[in-house]
Amino acid sequence: MRRWLILLALLLCGSAIAQEDKKTDDLKPADPDTGESTVQETTLGLLPNPLEKRGVKFAVTYIGEVLGNPTGGAKQTAIYEDRTNFAVDVDFERLVGLKQVTFHANIFQIDAGGLSRGALFNFMDVSGIEALPTTRLYEVWFEKKWGEKLALRAGQLAADTEFMTAKYTDVFTNASLGWPAGLSLDLPGGGPSPPLAAMGARLRTDVTDNLTLIAAAFDGNAAGPGTDDPQLRDRFGVNFRVNDPPLFLSEAQFQWNAKKGDPGLDGKLKLGGWRHFGGFSDQHLDTAGVSLAAPASTGIAANHVGDFGLYASLEQKLYRLGDNEDRGIGVFARASYSPPDRNLIDLYADGGVEFIGLMDRRPHDKFGVAAAYAHVSPRAQLLDRDFQSIHGPPWPLRTSEALLTAVYQYEVRAGMTLQPNVQFIRHPGGGATDPLGSSPGKHLKAATVVGLRSVVKF
Repeated sequence: MRRWLILLALLLCGSAIAQEDKKTDDLKPADPDTGESTVQETTLGLLPNPLEKRGVKFAVTYIGEVLGNPTGGAKQTAIYEDRTNFAVDVDFERLVGLKQVTFHANIFQIDAGGLSRGALFNFMDVSGIEALPTTRLYEVWFEKKWGEKLALRAGQLAADTEFMTAKYTDVFTNASLGWPAGLSLDLPGGGPSPPLAAMGARLRTDVTDNLTLIAAAFDGNAAGPGTDDPQLRDRFGVNFRVNDPPLFLSEAQFQWNAKKGDPGLDGKLKLGGWRHFGGFSDQHLDTAGVSLAAPASTGIAANHVGDFGLYASLEQKLYRLGDNEDRGIGVFARASYSPPDRNLIDLYADGGVEFIGLMDRRPHDKFGVAAAYAHVSPRAQLLDRDFQSIHGPPWPLRTSEALLTAVYQYEVRAGMTLQPNVQFIRHPGGGATDPLGSSPGKHLKAATVVGLRSVVKF
């Protein structure tokens, strides 16, 4: 852990001090379900918080949703799944006088569900709460701040609340519009994102009003090595691994009209990347340089030492309703690249538009439309072509998966929302073989998914 912190400091050395009026919303702990601050979120007010004036706040969020695919996938079915998030935040300055030190922890109770896992077999999971049933410790960390300019966070962390994020994705329920498939499918165990956080540290500095730098170092495999499901290898979130090859992420954020009260429309450009120092399997060749599809293959993929990825994220408000900074129209776009020889997904992109509180009588409602695209790497496609030459033309050739989704978030009352949503998935699994098909080589059909999510913050 010490060497990780040293490298983080080197990444951010020489940073200047930010001005006092910089926005600081990103420094507050985020609810993994909604992206809202657990410290400042709007709730039903039902959960007792007798110690809140002393700096201790409890939060409970329940998400339940019904999802079904009337067409496509491997089979047509409907499921109900839910997740309850129990969180606690402690401000040690208010509690014991320890200046600018905070603590955050949360636990998931996950029940049932799994439409992507059980019926669609697609890349971009249709729900951000889909996971194996369990009770799981997620994040637990301490953070030290120096003014509003510099913050160091350490413990068991998630990366998806800070890296490659976009402001106008919060209304969407598809998992890839949170932590993109270009990262979740390429990193061991899906990377540090729901439902698996990882031990690590994050350093953040506001260089100026218009430039923020963040860098983080994580254990590169929260679940540890193995061939079974990572969620089973770290079923309760208490592995606390620190000896695996590390994962580093860094990001530069350029923002404009970022101060509260700025008359212009705010926006942000993020440029970042990741570097993993572990071993990664070749997508096409075995250890002897022979195609993994060949009868003479050893069946053991060639190994590559290390992996990396580059990404960009853009968010821009297009229209602001009066002087209200929250209501209006915003757009986002993101893209990432990873080397094709060792990654299933080499190119990923998504984008969309969100309409926030455009009706005066519904100031907190949101509506969003988005599209996403995950490209199967050329090396993985070569392997499929080799299988075609052996097993015949019916063998599917994976190319890409595309997503189109629309979501409306209806505020029933403060702290309670309903989100009807629809998703269309073209080429599930990139056009992969149907694992439940009766005939060899039958590919997964394009799927339509409809759902209704309820979110209750107590």
